[in-house]
Amino acid sequence: MMTQPRILIAGIGNIFLGDDAFGCEVARRLMTRNLPENVRVVDFGIRGFDLAYALMDGYDATVFIDATPRGDAPGTIYVIEPDLDEFDGLDAQTAAVDTHNMNPLKVLAMVKTLGGTFGKIILVGCEPFFTGEEDIGFMGLSEPVEAAIDEAVKVVESVVAKILIENQSHASA
Repeated sequence: MMTQPRILIAGIGNIFLGDDAFGCEVARRLMTRNLPENVRVVDFGIRGFDLAYALMDGYDATVFIDATPRGDAPGTIYVIEPDLDEFDGLDAQTAAVDTHNMNPLKVLAMVKTLGGTFGKIILVGCEPFFTGEEDIGFMGLSEPVEAAIDEAVKVVESVVAKILIENQSHASA
């Protein structure tokens, strides 16, 4: 019998920093959706250590959801598969996690330095309208990022479906 891959969907962000709450809001909406039982959705907020320990729990794939400034129009949704080879040979200093901020790449580096491994990593990001320190204390998403939430939910669901299909084709090959 073929087992389904275990998938973690990790909402990341700070609800007190405007559009940085994007990942938290998408995760919150995904929690109300009918997802396969092998898919776990968690709003990690800025809790990097919690995310690191969850990653060490042996998930086959993890989907990060986060505000991702890349210079496109606010509300643009990205699907990025980071190059995980860049984490080989990192030292503990590089992997140190800031307890007031969540950098998913630093969390992945920390997992490696702790001897953990992780499966496929995919980032579903959204171009924020508000960036940086001017957002402090601004609760709520900007209009373009709020408008992108429903699309982001669909994108995450399609990423999960693709992971499940890839797993089936590998298992039957």
